[in-house]
Amino acid sequence: KEVEKSLVFLGLVGMIDPPRGEAYAAVETCMKAGIIPIMITGDHPVTARAIAKRLGIMNENEQIITGRDMEMLEPAHFSNLLSSVRVFARVSPEDKIRIVAVLKEKGHIVAMTGDGVNDAPALKKADIGVAMGITGTDVSKEASDIILRDDNFATIVKAIYEGRVIYDNIRKFIRYMLSTNSGEILTMFFALMVGMPLPLLPIQILWVNLVTDSFPALALGVEPGERDVMNRPPRNPDEGIFARGLWQHIVWVGILISLGTLGVMVWGLKYDDIDHARSMAFFTLAGFQMFHVLAIRSERESIFTLGLFSNKSLLGAVIATFLLQLMITYIPVLQGIFKTAPLTGTELLVCIIVSFSVFVAVETEKAYFRKKKAGTGLL
Repeated sequence: KEVEKSLVFLGLVGMIDPPRGEAYAAVETCMKAGIIPIMITGDHPVTARAIAKRLGIMNENEQIITGRDMEMLEPAHFSNLLSSVRVFARVSPEDKIRIVAVLKEKGHIVAMTGDGVNDAPALKKADIGVAMGITGTDVSKEASDIILRDDNFATIVKAIYEGRVIYDNIRKFIRYMLSTNSGEILTMFFALMVGMPLPLLPIQILWVNLVTDSFPALALGVEPGERDVMNRPPRNPDEGIFARGLWQHIVWVGILISLGTLGVMVWGLKYDDIDHARSMAFFTLAGFQMFHVLAIRSERESIFTLGLFSNKSLLGAVIATFLLQLMITYIPVLQGIFKTAPLTGTELLVCIIVSFSVFVAVETEKAYFRKKKAGTGLL
C-alpha cells in the first residue's frame, strides 16, 4: 500500500517462450519414425496445450492430464490413458517417475529429458536419461546417461537417425561376411564330399580372407543412411541381429556361391589342368563376393535406386579388388606365388557371368519383398 500508489495503468505485457524453429520438423520426424513425443511440464495446462498444439504433439480434442488428475486415477485406468495422452501439466517429480515406470511396464523404451534437480529421479528411472548440457544442473547430469550439449530436442532426433544407420550397417557387415565365408566353407566341403580336387589352396584362401573380404566389408561401415531410415517403425528390442530374414539370406547365398564356384571348376577341369580349373574357381569366388557386396548395400532398395556412386569408398574397394584379382591371374610373378594360370577371354567371361548371378538373385529377392510389403500396406 505504501509503494503502489499514484500509479497509472498503461497496459499488459504477455511473454512466451516459443519452441525452437527446428523442433517442429523434429517432432514430425519422430511421428514418422514411430517415436511418441510426450510433453511433461510443470506449466499451466493452458500453456502446455498451446505449445503442444503448435508443435503437433496433440490436437484440439485430445486430453491433458495434470498431477492432481493422476492422484485421482486408479493405476489400471491411468495405464490405459497413457496410450492416448501426450501432454502432462502441473506435475511433480513423483508424477514423472510414475509416468516413466508405467510406460516401461507397457513395453516402451523410454528416453526422458530434463534439466533440474527434480528431474533427476525420472532421468535415472528411464531407459535413457538425457540431461541438458547448458541449463542442466549437476545433479541432473549425474543422473543421466547422455548429456545434450546444445539443449536441442532436434539433436536427439539426429542421434536416433545415426543410431539406426549404424545398426543397418552392422547388419550389412554381418550379412556380407557370413554369407561369403559360408560360401567359402561350403565350396570346400562340397568338393570334398564329391571327391573333387581342392577348389582353393591355402594361399588363395588367405588372399580371399585378407583382400576380398576386408576392404569391401570396411567400406560397408560408411554406407550412407537409406532414405526411409526415419520412416520405419522402431524394431522390437527383443529382436535378434539375425532376424528379418538375415540368417536365411546367409544360408542361400552361401549355397549359391559354393555351387557356382564348383560348377565353374568342373567346367574348367575339361582341360585336365588343375591349376587352370582352380584359377577359374578362385576368380569366380572373388567375383561372387564383389557382386554380392554391391547388392546388399540396402536390405530393401535396389542399387539402381541408391545410385552406384553414393558410396564411393565401396565402389573403389570393389574396383581395386577386381584389379588385384586380375593381377594375380595374369602377372607371371604373382602366378607363381598364388598358383594361378591365365584365363582366356571366354573363361573370364564365364567366371564373371556366373558370379554376377548372385547380384541378380539378391536384387530379385529385394524386389519380391518390396512388392510383398507394398501389397500388405507395410511399405
